[in-house]
Amino acid sequence: MTGASGVGKDTIWQAALPGIPNLSYAVSATTRAQRPGEINGRHYYFYQREAFQQLIAEEALVEFAEYAGDYYGTPRQQLEAMLTSGRDALVKPELIGAREIKRRLPEAVMIFIAPPSMAELERRLKGRGTDSPARIAQRLARAREEIAAVREFEYVIVNDVLETAVRDFCSIIYAERVRSKRLTATDIARFLRET
Repeated sequence: MTGASGVGKDTIWQAALPGIPNLSYAVSATTRAQRPGEINGRHYYFYQREAFQQLIAEEALVEFAEYAGDYYGTPRQQLEAMLTSGRDALVKPELIGAREIKRRLPEAVMIFIAPPSMAELERRLKGRGTDSPARIAQRLARAREEIAAVREFEYVIVNDVLETAVRDFCSIIYAERVRSKRLTATDIARFLRET
């Protein structure tokens, strides 16, 4: 799941996750400052810049990128544990990270969360009250770059009405789970059994 800062990615996945069995959220690592109410290990793994750079050097991240002056990335061990346990993993990278995940895991399903308009996105960013005007301008400029790449994704959800966006997100997960390309030889053999 990728989309511009402030588009509502967290709101969508947090509303959808309880209703989707076998789907786990892969908590991202970041160097950005912890916001009020955020819990380390639940919202993000918060690192100092030097410690994050050590993770990069140790190849402990599946993907990472610098965004608006801070690093973000997905811890490799966490993602691999989810996938080897048979669970689907929800990862929330920014655009560069999403491209890297798709390169490393071609079977990954790419979902882009779009704002209804740039004006609404700006209103949401200002409403959070966490960023300076300069930082908001930086995030909006980056949003334009991300939206320009929307065709790289299999699905696009416009987060205008939250309930609709959550429904669409859940529909994508369920539809992807029943695609014929995901069938194993065991599944097909089971279908062909006479009894």
